[in-house]
Amino acid sequence: MARSLFILCIFMCYLNFDAQNLPLYVGTYTNGDSEGIYQLQFNTKTGELKNLKLAAEIENPSFITYSPDKQHIYAVSESLGGTVSAFKVQPSGSLQFLNKLSSNGTAPCHIATNQAGDKAVVSNYGGGSASIYTLSKDGRLLNTFQTFNFNTLDKISHAHSAQFLKDELFIADLGTNAVYQYILKNDKYVLETPNLVAMPGNPGPRHFAITKNGQYIYVINEYGGSVTSIKRTSSGFEQIDFDNTLDENYRGKNSCADIHLSKNEDYLYGSNRGENSIVVFSRNKRDGTLEKIQTVPVRGDWPRNFTLDPTGKFLLVANQNSNNISVFNIDSSSGKLTFLQSIKAPSPVCLLF
Repeated sequence: MARSLFILCIFMCYLNFDAQNLPLYVGTYTNGDSEGIYQLQFNTKTGELKNLKLAAEIENPSFITYSPDKQHIYAVSESLGGTVSAFKVQPSGSLQFLNKLSSNGTAPCHIATNQAGDKAVVSNYGGGSASIYTLSKDGRLLNTFQTFNFNTLDKISHAHSAQFLKDELFIADLGTNAVYQYILKNDKYVLETPNLVAMPGNPGPRHFAITKNGQYIYVINEYGGSVTSIKRTSSGFEQIDFDNTLDENYRGKNSCADIHLSKNEDYLYGSNRGENSIVVFSRNKRDGTLEKIQTVPVRGDWPRNFTLDPTGKFLLVANQNSNNISVFNIDSSSGKLTFLQSIKAPSPVCLLF
């Protein structure tokens, strides 16, 4: 009896240890030491990253995303002949290639899936277009559902990111300084709002974060070093706040990259390439406005992308030029960051839990 209890105890300890270790997939640029998409193990108790291994060989997987059930991963290949690929996640953590299609543009830089898991949208930075794809039940890319071209006679588009929200689709275009809103009508996405709010001064909207209820949208501007805060109203959208992402003493060049809300939506985080920092904002839930509370060095160079782990306790940063991933602890009471550790990784530019 005592032996059985001992074995059961060991087994339960193993389960608890395994449960606190999650896979982290890393998208990269392959013009250096990288060969494609990598996987690491992340400990949600300690913040430790370890066991770097190649999950799939693929050219320049600069952005990757899961299907809603996390059984499949989709990756763009950022190149002149842009493509998008589908993979099936294997029990070992490796990725089984399923198929790939043209991205219908050049230099695709972002991909997202809808909640139903039957559509994916790709943003083509070089081609200035966004393409929606139909996904099969087994995870394959079936066909191009719709393609939008945002280039005009006087403006060159650089579509940089897109997100589905129920029957809506939002697309940020750094080239035309616009965030477009589409709505699904009669099985097609139709342009509803050409630009959520005016973007004067060429700020370059790049990525954006949407609150869970869809009431607020926060846009990080690559050229402007700023965050534009937008509120949904009964008649459309309005700007409610505008905040600088840089420390007041910083005078060098900077290009903002990524933006994320904390799990409880009390805090907002953004990445600065140049200043090489993460900016932290406290968010007023009553009116959606922001207050800058911290700018913390990323302990690396060129933080293109970052993510929060599923527990909401840690923030991880992909430092492209210094070939490392930095891990920060998030203080639950203040939202502020404290550096924990760094691990080497080849040209990391996208992190996926």
